[in-house]
Amino acid sequence: MTTYIIRRLLWLIPVILVVGAVTFILMHNTPGGPWDTDAERRQVDESTRKSLEAFYGLDKPFWRQFVAYMIGDWNNKGEFVCGLPCGNFGPSYRQRGVPVQSILFRPPEDENGNPKPWYYSRFGYSLRLGILALTIAIAVGIPVGTIAALKQNTWVDYLSLLIATAGISVPNFVIAIFLIIIFASGLNWISVVPRSWDSLSVWILPATVLGFGTLAFTARLMRTSMLEVLRMDYIRTARAKGLSERVVVVVHMIKNALIPVITILGPALAGLVTGSFIIETMFAFPGMGRAYVQAISQRDYSMIMGTTLIYAVLVALANLSVDFIYVLVDPRIRLEE
Repeated sequence: MTTYIIRRLLWLIPVILVVGAVTFILMHNTPGGPWDTDAERRQVDESTRKSLEAFYGLDKPFWRQFVAYMIGDWNNKGEFVCGLPCGNFGPSYRQRGVPVQSILFRPPEDENGNPKPWYYSRFGYSLRLGILALTIAIAVGIPVGTIAALKQNTWVDYLSLLIATAGISVPNFVIAIFLIIIFASGLNWISVVPRSWDSLSVWILPATVLGFGTLAFTARLMRTSMLEVLRMDYIRTARAKGLSERVVVVVHMIKNALIPVITILGPALAGLVTGSFIIETMFAFPGMGRAYVQAISQRDYSMIMGTTLIYAVLVALANLSVDFIYVLVDPRIRLEE
């Protein structure tokens, strides 16, 4: 087990290097730059631009900029500045040189000047939103898929398939607009842009919109898996032994039908955390996704690189976590050393 974990974690190194290289090449070949002053991509004067590039090391060759970010480099004073291995994601070019790690992971201060808990940081907000969206998807999707399979070819089954198909095919920003019109404009139950995110009630709508696609996919996958398990010999044997239907469904059917569903849960959580750009922007949510969109529009290179690499690590760790959940659900599965 230990050898397997170490080997999988070591594979993160080439993954991070490849993701970082692709991101670096794309963002440096995109029109515009971090010193643009308006939407028309007009830049500051030439002397100021050269001074800023020299200060942030953007006047160096591209390969050296990449090495400086991913590993480290010597500055103008002859001092070695460690890069990504030391947790240094570089300075933000559009936020007065504030380190990217501070923007993403440092929580704001309260009215007394004391820092709030970590979950008030941009990363904490996005992580909480993703966990809440995944919780809604699991809590609704698995029961809906189970009931639809047990009530196959009834109106319950057809209704669940209709909802699941709509959730998969309709983009989440369309669902967001639809729900905003109903609950915010029509019923006035919620505020589209709340003044504070301290209340759980203001999280329900963005979390529901974000997790609706995962909910629909989970329901369809659970229904398909349950229908397959229903036809297994051991289910007929369990019923022939006189076990109650509740025991057959809960103990024998659901547990085995969950294995394909578990396959998507780890990547789904990472996808919900990393794929919340549009939802966070629509609801003015103070998370990483909104900051990432702003960084792209402002060509804030360090912010783009740092956030992209964090997302890549989250996806890789989510995939790794699925392997261990397999073992907990099905003891027949063993991780190869």
